[in-house]
Formats: sequence, C-alpha cells, structure tokens
Amino acid sequence: MLKRPTLLWLLVPHVLYLGVLPLVNRVTPTVLGLPFLVFWMLLATLLTPASVWLAWRGDRKRAARRAAGAPAGERGAA
Repeated sequence: MLKRPTLLWLLVPHVLYLGVLPLVNRVTPTVLGLPFLVFWMLLATLLTPASVWLAWRGDRKRAARRAAGAPAGERGAA
C-alpha cells in the first residue's frame, strides 16, 4: 500500500513527455498553427507545474493531519 499516494502526481510529467511521445510524434494535424508534437510539448510544459502543485498540496495536507495527531488513513484520501 502506498503511504503517500498524492506523490503519484509527479509521474504525470514523465508520462506526458516520454510515455506518450511515440503516439504524438507527427506533424499533422496542426493545432493553433503549431505542429501537433510542438503543441503537445507546450501542453506538457504547462501541465507540469500543475501536477507538482497537486503533489505538494496533498503532501502538505498529509503532514498537517499527522501533526494534528490523526493517523494517515483515518481522515480519508487527501
């Protein structure tokens, strides 16, 4: 069982950049005048800070619960 499941958000950039890259490696179609691969990389770059923020927020909530004395699994998922 995972002790810090919110840290799985940190896998999102890796999946966006590396895991899906063979599927999006094409020039057509164009999105907003950009080749699809360039658009995908731009989108992945913009989503990376959001996923890091979600991981940070979940870990901060978990730390606050632990500081309050509640066991990690007692109050539900963060």
